[in-house]
Amino acid sequence: MKTIIAACSQNLSGNRASVQTALRTLLAVPWPSQRDLRSWLQLLSVLQWVLSFLLLGIVSLLLLIYLVFTSFWPISALYLAWIIFDWDTPEKGGRRLPCLRRWPVWKHFRDYFPVKLVKTHDLSPSHNYIIGSHPHGILCVGAFCNFITGSTGFSEMFPGIRPFLTTLAGNFRLPVFREYLMSGGLCPVTRRAISYLLSQNGTGNAVAIVIGGAAESLSCRPGVTTLILKNRKGFVRMALQHGAYLVPSFSFGENDLFRQVVFEEGSWMRSIQQRFQKMMGFAPCVFYGRGLTSVQSRGFLPYARPITTVVGEPVMVPKIENPSREMVDMYHEMYIRSLLKLFNENKTKYGLSESDELHIL
Repeated sequence: MKTIIAACSQNLSGNRASVQTALRTLLAVPWPSQRDLRSWLQLLSVLQWVLSFLLLGIVSLLLLIYLVFTSFWPISALYLAWIIFDWDTPEKGGRRLPCLRRWPVWKHFRDYFPVKLVKTHDLSPSHNYIIGSHPHGILCVGAFCNFITGSTGFSEMFPGIRPFLTTLAGNFRLPVFREYLMSGGLCPVTRRAISYLLSQNGTGNAVAIVIGGAAESLSCRPGVTTLILKNRKGFVRMALQHGAYLVPSFSFGENDLFRQVVFEEGSWMRSIQQRFQKMMGFAPCVFYGRGLTSVQSRGFLPYARPITTVVGEPVMVPKIENPSREMVDMYHEMYIRSLLKLFNENKTKYGLSESDELHIL
């Protein structure tokens, strides 16, 4: 018995020593600094944004299809009924939620790059505006952060102006994802949706359109500033029909967030990309960024590169219900001149050299 007691006592003593050693080791590990915590929060905020845009719609659709074959099928049925009832809402200004625009996570998202908004001229709340957003880049980070979140101070810089950002209409057919998009102030890039905002939503509306679209994303790469704009004139015609002023904006650094495999014009891969883009509305880009664990690893997260979005001087546009082709061409040329002026006056301030030029195709 004495032997058993002695053995148990020795074992307990050893366990206490092991626990004490483990605690000393744990306490010796340095706690993460505030800087480390901020970096992790910034990384997680960008991760949730990327996953939301790449997976939220598809995963939600697959989940609802799966529920149809389970005892939870009423959930799918009810949501389908809701979408049918709510079908036209994206075309009528959406369903903006101010609380989501003020979500604290967007400040961490902004600081990851960081993203900055620069105002050069006032925008009067007594007018409506079409803001041309350039360049497209891969995921339009600058346009999203400045026009959808309140993190860069758009509402403070332009009091009385309600910003909207347009995106592919097909995104609003995906369950759950459509609610996410509308809550931030996104609307379909369709004539009906834009016309509603410019004619039936009062004044003080600023509809941002990424004019180059999917075709421009195929040419996105660091050190190259090429815009698809020369034959994109529909936004000018709409501005004339509604008397909306045209405002150029340029996001310096947008093309530096990812690395893309750019296929030359005429190659079979480029041909596949262009055909896919015409059929589906978006281009299948072959790109990569940094990984989740380190900057050196490859993944789908954007690199932390500064983005500065400069909003330029409005081009005053008269209201003409049926503008002629010559009138559209004239204001299109005025818009391009205003955009070139904006680019040339700011390029050396935000990372480009004096010799860098803006190529418009």
